Amino acid sequence: MCGIAGFYGNLNKKQSVSTLQNMLTRIKHRGPDQSGVYVSDKVGLGSVRLSIIDLSSGATMPISNQDESLWIVFNGEIYNYIELKEDLLKKNHVFKTSSDTEVIVHLYEEYGLECLNMLNGQFAFAIWDKTKEELFLARDRVGIRPLYYTQIEDTFVFGSEIKTFLEYPGIKLKFSKKALAEYVTFWTALSPNTVFEDVFEVPPGCYMLVNSKNITTSTYWELPIVKPDAYAFDNVEEAAKEFESIFLDSIKLRLRADVPVAAYLSGGIDSSITTSFIKQVSPEKLRTFSIGFTEKDFDESSYQNIAAAYFNTEHSSVTCSENDISNHFKEVIWYAEAPLLRTAPTPMSLLAKSVKDQNIKVVITGEGADELLGGYNIFKETKIKHFWAKDPKSKYRPLLLKKLYPYLPQIRDSSSNMLKMFFGYKLSETESPVYSHLLRWHNTSRIKNYFSDAIKEDIKDYTPIEDLEKQLESKLKGYDYLTKAQWLEINLFMSGYLLSSQGDRMGMANSIEGRYPFLDHRVIEFCMKLHPDLKLHGLNEKFLLKKMMVGRLPEEILNRSKQAYRAPIRSLFVSEDLPDYLKTMLSEDCIKEFGIFNLEHVKTLHSKITSNKGVSEIDNMAMTAILSIQILYELFVKKSIPELSESDLITLDKIIIE
Repeated sequence: MCGIAGFYGNLNKKQSVSTLQNMLTRIKHRGPDQSGVYVSDKVGLGSVRLSIIDLSSGATMPISNQDESLWIVFNGEIYNYIELKEDLLKKNHVFKTSSDTEVIVHLYEEYGLECLNMLNGQFAFAIWDKTKEELFLARDRVGIRPLYYTQIEDTFVFGSEIKTFLEYPGIKLKFSKKALAEYVTFWTALSPNTVFEDVFEVPPGCYMLVNSKNITTSTYWELPIVKPDAYAFDNVEEAAKEFESIFLDSIKLRLRADVPVAAYLSGGIDSSITTSFIKQVSPEKLRTFSIGFTEKDFDESSYQNIAAAYFNTEHSSVTCSENDISNHFKEVIWYAEAPLLRTAPTPMSLLAKSVKDQNIKVVITGEGADELLGGYNIFKETKIKHFWAKDPKSKYRPLLLKKLYPYLPQIRDSSSNMLKMFFGYKLSETESPVYSHLLRWHNTSRIKNYFSDAIKEDIKDYTPIEDLEKQLESKLKGYDYLTKAQWLEINLFMSGYLLSSQGDRMGMANSIEGRYPFLDHRVIEFCMKLHPDLKLHGLNEKFLLKKMMVGRLPEEILNRSKQAYRAPIRSLFVSEDLPDYLKTMLSEDCIKEFGIFNLEHVKTLHSKITSNKGVSEIDNMAMTAILSIQILYELFVKKSIPELSESDLITLDKIIIE
C-alpha cells in the first residue's frame, strides 16, 4: 500500500522535485518504507511505499515499462497480478521487478483503457504517457483507495489525500457550502464533491484523462443491479455453493503477500466468516485483532473471545474509553479530511495502531457483507415500512420496528403511536427511489439548523434529498425495495464514509493496509443478482451466509442479534477531562471567528448534552459534526499546522529527471 501525488502542467523541474517531496512528506504515513519521484517539464509523479509485495527487487516507484515511455505511481494491491503477468510474458513483455505495480503499467501498454476491467484489486494510480503527453488516472470499482484532484491556474494537481495540496504553491483550501449541506444530510458529500471547494475525488469505478486539450472523466464500472425478472438464484443451497466458490477464491487472492497477513475479529458474523475461510486456506496460526469499549453498551468483547477461542487464533484486543476518543479526535479529523457525524472512526484508528504495534502491515476485514447481503437495519426498516404502508392505520405493523433495535431503549419501550410518529415520515412514498433513506436523511439534515445565517443563506436554494431523488428517479425505477436501498448504501455510505473515514484513512494513518474479500467485484456482482429473500429472509439478515455457515461458526455468533458497530458520543463531550482543543473549538471566539455555526444554537445544544435531558441521537450527531467541522476548518482552511522543516522531509530513494 502506498500514497501518491503529482501534477501536470508547464513545470520547473527543480522546483517540482522539492514540491513533490513536501507533498509526499504530508502522507508519509501511507508509505514509510520507500519514496521516489519522476519529473519532466510537463509532469511530476511521486510515491511513498508501504512494502507488502516484492520487498527486495527494486520496486520503488515511479516504475516504467521496458522502453520508459510509460511511468506509474500506484496506491493499492492487484491481487491477480501473477495471472496477468503470465499473460503479458507470453506477449513478450519484459519485467524488471516482481511487483504488481509493474504489471499495471505493462497491462496498460498492451490493452489501454481495457486494462481496468482485468484488474482484481483495490487501487488508485496515475500513469504518464510520454508519447501522448497524457496523464491517465484511475480508481478501483468501489472506492477502497482514495484519489483527489484540483486545479490551480493551468496546473492539474492530484494526491492520495487532500493534505498533499497544502504543500502545493498557491493552493488555499476553503469549504464548499453545498458540500457541508450534503455531509449533514448523507454523512458524505455526493461524488465527486469533497468538503473543500474545487477539490474533487476521482469517483469509484472511474478514470480520468488529462492532456493539453481537456480533462475528461469516464466510468468503466457501475454497481450491477437487476430487475425482478432477472434474479439469478431462488434456491439458497445452490446460491450458497456458488457464493462459497467465489468467496474462497477472493480470500486466496487476498492472502497473497510477502509479509504476514492478520485479520480483524469483531465478534460479528462477517469477520468470523472471513476468519473461517482464512483458516481453511491457511491453517497455520492466525493473528487476529479486536477492539472493546469500557462503556458496556458498545462492547462486544464476549463475542470476540468466543470467536478467537473457536478458531484458536493468536488474539489481541485493545480497549477504548471515552477519554481515548476525545483525546484522539483531532488527529482522526486530520486523517479523515472530512466532517464526521459519529465517533466510530476513532476506535478504528486505535485498533489499527494495535496492529502496527505488533509489526503487522496487512489485515483482512469483513466490510461489505452488510451492504451486499441485507445486513443493515435500514434494509429491514424499509421492508417493514413497505408492509406498513399497505395498511397505514394499523396498530400492529409498526410494532415490528421494535425487533430492530433491542439495544435502544427509546425504541424498544415505545408505544405504537410513538413508533408511528418517529418512523412514519413519508410512509406512503414507497415509489421514491430513495424511500429507504428518507427518514434517516430527514433527521440528519436537521443539523443544518446549527449553521450560521450566512451559510444558511448560501444553501437556501439547495435541497440535497430532493435533488438526488430527481437524479435517481429513472435510474432506479422498476427495481425491488432492497436493490434500491442497497444502491444507496453502497454508492453513498459505503464508499463515501465507511471505506474512507472508517477504513482507508484510519488504517493508513497507522501504515496498515485493509483487505476486503467481500468487495471482490465478482462477489459484488454475484450478490446483486440474488433474489432479495436470499439476503433478507423475513427479517433474518444475511440469510445466505447463515445457511452456508451452519456448523462452521459458534452458535452464539451465527444466531446473535444484529448490533451495529457504534462508539460513545455524549459521554465523551461532557467529560471533566475534555481536552483543551475541544473546549477551544466550542468557544465563543472560535465559533464567531470561523463563521460556520450559530453561536447561540451551539451553546443551547452543548447545555442540553451536558445536562443529559432528552438528548437524542441527532443531538449527539450534531455535536460530533460541529466539532469535526470546526477542527477541519482550523487544520485545513486556517492551515494551523506546523510548517515542514528540513528534518521533517522524507528522503527520496529514487529521483528521475527527464
